[in-house]
Amino acid sequence: MLIPAILGGAVAGAAVFSGVHAYMPTSQLYGRTFTHSRDTRQLALTYDDGPNDPHTLHLLDVLAEFDVKATFFIIGKHAAARPDIVERVAAAGHAIGNHTYTHPHLSICSVKKTRKEIADCAKAIADATPSRNDKGIGLFRCPFGARRPATLKTVREAGLVPIQWDVTCFDWKKTTAERVAGHAQRQMHGGGVILLHDGGDKSMGIDRAHTVQATRTILQRYTREGFRFVTVSEMIAASDGA
Repeated sequence: MLIPAILGGAVAGAAVFSGVHAYMPTSQLYGRTFTHSRDTRQLALTYDDGPNDPHTLHLLDVLAEFDVKATFFIIGKHAAARPDIVERVAAAGHAIGNHTYTHPHLSICSVKKTRKEIADCAKAIADATPSRNDKGIGLFRCPFGARRPATLKTVREAGLVPIQWDVTCFDWKKTTAERVAGHAQRQMHGGGVILLHDGGDKSMGIDRAHTVQATRTILQRYTREGFRFVTVSEMIAASDGA
């Protein structure tokens, strides 16, 4: 009876280990992802789950005040609903990345489903930004950060660079700007990729006022300390690839 129990415990432990690494943003167990810059004077603000009315537009105003470019990982169904906001993001010079069409857990999706999610989102972004000639480096972020080896292989086959993060601000839930900025401050380091959200995965109109306010605090604090805010594309270029 002891051996089956040990084997069962080992299998359960392996499953937990695999599950943890599927969602751990900085883990490289399942394949290489970009999580930070080698340039310790750089920081990258990244925003998931937009476009979102009105908070994406408010965020663009704050970023413009500081003359900072960020990276927006767009959900395809939201881009299809509000292509005008996506066009505003592109026109302001921000980097735009693919965040799938419906925001599923890709770690449990088939390769066929993953390919469709990527392709449908890419089309929605392209339809929303027809005037863009230079699309730059193709960026992709897995919803929830969830991936497995086949996920990352499929992303790269689509010509995209998988992007994770190493500063988590926990702004996707009900919170305050002070708490969001506090999470950033506790984890901040040179070269950090900062995860924030301008929208929600399920619907338009999710309240992200706290993210907009926290962004202002982050920009004030770290520009004063001499950090340069850049897009993830610029980080990759400075780090000699992903």
